[in-house]
Amino acid sequence: MAVAAPPPAPPAPPAPPTDIAPSENISYRRLRPPKYPPQAVRQRMEGKVLLKVLVGLDGKPEEITVEKTSGYRVLDQAAIAAVKTWVFNAGQKNGSASRGYALVPIAFNLNNQ
Repeated sequence: MAVAAPPPAPPAPPAPPTDIAPSENISYRRLRPPKYPPQAVRQRMEGKVLLKVLVGLDGKPEEITVEKTSGYRVLDQAAIAAVKTWVFNAGQKNGSASRGYALVPIAFNLNNQ
């Protein structure tokens, strides 16, 4: 009497990526949202700012630049001021923390104020 061979083993899961880009820690967006400047409220300014943030090894922003402006300097500056206080998830290269860039969109909308 022949014994059936056991089924083949399932394939091994893929290896985790060795390089991970820095990312925004969403909890900071909720805890420390950008303050809508009073001047912008009075003048009914709205817009979306896209910031490019150099995230350090400790997750803190080292450099913040405006990648795409809202069209209003006051809104861009409010976004930068808020992001300076945020902590990010640092990037990873070969399993070690590394500096890297993250893009952070911030929308200023008078209806969500």
